[in-house]
Parts: sequence; structure tokens; C-alpha cells
Amino acid sequence: MTSIVKHVVLTFLLLFCLASVGDYAQIRYRIWRNHRPYGAVTIEVLYAISQKSTPGTNKTEYQSGGFQTQTCLNSLFPHFGYTPCWYLSRHTEKRIKI
Repeated sequence: MTSIVKHVVLTFLLLFCLASVGDYAQIRYRIWRNHRPYGAVTIEVLYAISQKSTPGTNKTEYQSGGFQTQTCLNSLFPHFGYTPCWYLSRHTEKRIKI
């Protein structure tokens, strides 16, 4: 039973490594050939301000900080400090605690 689990874990680890290396190679090739490796997503900035007026309550007030265009990478995994566009397009709010 443990040998089957080891084979399954090693198989998933190998597939993850292959996907990561393939994604990195694909991004490097797209950058080299200038085939639109980067994208842009508009996100809304929200400032989360903790209310301390009433003791014992944890109320938070949100204020809009406007919209920003954030550069993203058309890839499966994050590379070079950029977030993948598929992830950023699903998370369009950026909350900043004050």
C-alpha cells in the first residue's frame, strides 16, 4: 500500500515539475519572440480602516482608493514577480489595511 502512495506522490511531483518548467520555457520564448507575454488587468484599491471608537467591536470601514491597472503575465504560474492574468482577473480587489 505504501509503494502505491509513493508512486502516486512521485508522479504528481514529476507532473508539477514538468508543468512548471514548460510554463517557464513558454514564457521565455514568448518574451524572446515578443508574442504578448504580458497583459493588464484593472483592479480596485480598497483601504480597510479599523474602527477603534467602540471597545470590543471589530468594525472595519472600507474606502475606495480608485482603480489601478496592474501588469500581469499570460502564464499558468507566477514568474518574474508578476501574477498570472487568470488569477488577477478573478481577484480584482486589492485591500490595504490601515
